Amino acid sequence: MADASTKKVVPFKDSKLSKKEQVANMFNHIAHRYDFLNHFMSLGIDRIWRRKSLHLLDSIKPQSLLDVAAGTADFSILADKILQPNKIIGIDISEEMLNIGKQKVKKKNLADKIELQLADSENLPFDTASFDAVTSAYGVRNFEHLDVGLKEMCRVLKENGKVVILDFSSLTVFPVKQLYHFYFRYITPKLGKWIAKDAEAYSYLPESVERFPQGEEMIKTLKNAGFKNATCKKLTFGISSVYCAIK
Repeated sequence: MADASTKKVVPFKDSKLSKKEQVANMFNHIAHRYDFLNHFMSLGIDRIWRRKSLHLLDSIKPQSLLDVAAGTADFSILADKILQPNKIIGIDISEEMLNIGKQKVKKKNLADKIELQLADSENLPFDTASFDAVTSAYGVRNFEHLDVGLKEMCRVLKENGKVVILDFSSLTVFPVKQLYHFYFRYITPKLGKWIAKDAEAYSYLPESVERFPQGEEMIKTLKNAGFKNATCKKLTFGISSVYCAIK
């Protein structure tokens, strides 16, 4: 059996930096084209996935929300529109992604409601039981230590608070699986190289999805991190999955 180090998927295979440092550098480099590529490569369907994910929090009407791996603040801004909490704090390890997010928040006059901070998901700078809800869209897959990050997300949640995690998953339905695998594995890196000038970042994407725990495995991982009543809902043939759990 391979040890943990050989299982770890990193953006730059020849780099001696930690996965966390590599991920930060990768997103700093592609930040200027990140939003465009997200919407372009998903044909805009990612907007629907984000909405469906956030509506899972309708029942608790969170007034305080932490968005982990907030990046350019798309999810945070949408959360404000859908859930209308009193306060949203978004954290990320990429300063350039956050800079773009801050510009978007300012442009929408939401600076009094959405606060973006440079912070590490594995060492959240917040007190225990600080938030009604914790969200993450396409971020937890990039954690260096998934179990540590999930435990931190659980720690800062209030009792009976909810976590919602949206991320890509591997398809199982023929022939969509084969078509999407070809697109993800061969077309995505070419688009990344052409538009964002970074083929490595978009080669890392399919590799990280393939190695990320999914379905029942992810539900078990959430339970081990301290969550309960964990569920998984597949979206659009399973291209993405949304996980929801309670503290």
